[in-house]
Amino acid sequence: MQFLFPAFLAALAVIAVPIIVHLFYFRRFKRVYFTNVRFLKEVKEETSNRQKLRNLLVLLMRCLAIAAMVLAFAQPFIPLSSGVKKGERAVSVFVDNSFSMNALSKDAPLLELAKQRARDIVGAYDVADRFQVLTNDFEGRDQRLVSQEDALNRIEEIRTSPASRELSKVLIRQQQCLNTGKQENKIAFLVSDFQSNIADVANFKDTLLQVNLVPMRAVQERNVSVDSVWFESPVQILNQPANLLVKLSNRSDEEAQEIRLSLRHDGQSKPVGAISIPARSSRLDTVSFNILHTGWHEAKLSLTDFPVQFDDDYYLSFYVAERINVLAINGLQPNKYLNNAFLGARYFQLDNADMRSLDYSKFSNYQLIVLHELPVISSGLANELKTFAQNGGNVLVFPSPSADLASYSAFLQGFNAGVLGGFEPVVRQASQINTEEFVFRDVFLNKSANLRLPVTQGNFKLAPARGEQILTYRDGSALLAKYVQGEGALYFSAAPLEEQTNDMVRNGEIFVPMLFKMAIAGAKGRQIAYTIGKDEVLEAKHQVSAAGETIYKLRKTVEESTPGKTPAASTAEEFIPEQRIFGSKVLLTPGTQVRDAGWYRLGLQGDSTLAAYAFNYDRKESDLTYKNEEVLSEGLLPNMKVLSQTAEANFSQIVGEQERGIVLWRWCVVFALLFLALEVLFLRLWKV
Repeated sequence: MQFLFPAFLAALAVIAVPIIVHLFYFRRFKRVYFTNVRFLKEVKEETSNRQKLRNLLVLLMRCLAIAAMVLAFAQPFIPLSSGVKKGERAVSVFVDNSFSMNALSKDAPLLELAKQRARDIVGAYDVADRFQVLTNDFEGRDQRLVSQEDALNRIEEIRTSPASRELSKVLIRQQQCLNTGKQENKIAFLVSDFQSNIADVANFKDTLLQVNLVPMRAVQERNVSVDSVWFESPVQILNQPANLLVKLSNRSDEEAQEIRLSLRHDGQSKPVGAISIPARSSRLDTVSFNILHTGWHEAKLSLTDFPVQFDDDYYLSFYVAERINVLAINGLQPNKYLNNAFLGARYFQLDNADMRSLDYSKFSNYQLIVLHELPVISSGLANELKTFAQNGGNVLVFPSPSADLASYSAFLQGFNAGVLGGFEPVVRQASQINTEEFVFRDVFLNKSANLRLPVTQGNFKLAPARGEQILTYRDGSALLAKYVQGEGALYFSAAPLEEQTNDMVRNGEIFVPMLFKMAIAGAKGRQIAYTIGKDEVLEAKHQVSAAGETIYKLRKTVEESTPGKTPAASTAEEFIPEQRIFGSKVLLTPGTQVRDAGWYRLGLQGDSTLAAYAFNYDRKESDLTYKNEEVLSEGLLPNMKVLSQTAEANFSQIVGEQERGIVLWRWCVVFALLFLALEVLFLRLWKV
């Protein structure tokens, strides 16, 4: 047994006070006169012995009561370890408030149980100690030490958050705050479910900070999530079906049966089917819907799952343009077949330009740029086309029969496509078409049908084993090859486009779909969804309002439950993101201002919508795989321990015993009161 304040033991000298009182008070005699004491001799002797016994017991009770009170002030304890420290403490409590804490324990969500654990931890310490209450949000107000009362109030304010932090970073944050205090005793608590993807406690190497791990456990580790959604085609066309590919994941060890999926689009929700997912696996599903209007679209894919529901919805937004713009840069005259191919398609707009009078600043307005038999490609044009492709545009090149090989080779090398060989006036027949590549995928209903492939009267030699071949000659060389550059691509034809050299222009089943698919194959469009918590940068066209206002604002869209209505924007959640203007573009950085999943509309003033962005919660919390106590204990430093107790345990007492050992001062107070009560009983009830 040890004492927290051993100096108080000197007060045991006070025991001498009742002893002195006993000696000088109970030994005094009173003279009592009787007429005849001869008959009282026997009674007197018996009464004197009983009185002496009572007085000794009273003295003993007083001495024991004083001793018990002195011991209570000295605070005796039985240490459970040799590291018990004395003095004031700085205590940091981390409460994991990520979405995985919405899972259920026996009778409550894990977050509520974690908050109760945090209250027990704070209550186990003294009022004079200082506290930090930390969550995944890493708020600035939490990076300081506060009183016990303020810490308890902060715990009550904790709510679930989309943020999720590795526990090693949490410990560093706790260490930084604890070091701001003057207290020598620093203790950190981590109250979490210890998901496998964040529980990297072993990466924290500090051996001075005392760390206690408090694991929370859910009853069932079940969750089905919508992981990601993307369009099969990067560009959506008016009055055409759009195909969404949906990835669903089953995070449990049991098969998820008949998971119902629904789509909300244009203010209406409709079921799109049900799917079963084997245990610990993922499935892809396709959702089709029609595009009925141009402009911005907001959609949401949802499934029904319980209790973890933050990943049951996936929001997306996309823009449907009124037309796809194509630019043809001609060496001499425009190609009539090229013009006629786009003339019959109202959704496409073809502009012709002479190579000698180009406005490079307008390249960003086009999705496809066609180089039609340019005799030479200047270095400036080559650099602009490379930048255009890196930003998501596509470039299609038909070389001139008299092309300058040096300039073309320099252009190709910028796309990592090698060099261009000389022109060979040899008749060649294309023998194979790559129907797996996007340009010809899903174009032909019967892939095994005998297609009439192009025949060329001459062609240039493309570097072998470079890029992806789309049309191939019989000798294995490429007639049409694709070279990926950034988010876009270069499509290079080995044969010129003129009718005398290449009969592709008369082959409508090859030529027309090839042009259309190349025009919509680029990834130039803005991504359909963003992730909350990541450093996302939003891009939009820079505009100036009629009032000259240039302050962009993001407003969260409120979903209306009335069928048939388009969701209306609400100013209830509106903020100004960080914004930077670069020429015709504005870059927006919302940072931590976006906290809720949903649609956010960009505007300058009024209700006008310049762009719509969809934000979703990070799916990192979807995997409900936890580290149990045995795994957590492996590889821990000596200053770390796991406090694993049931939900019904008195956690305040457990923490107190861990910090101070088995505390005995309460028992000392109880015994002091008991001894005083016995003293009163002896004096009142023991008549002599």
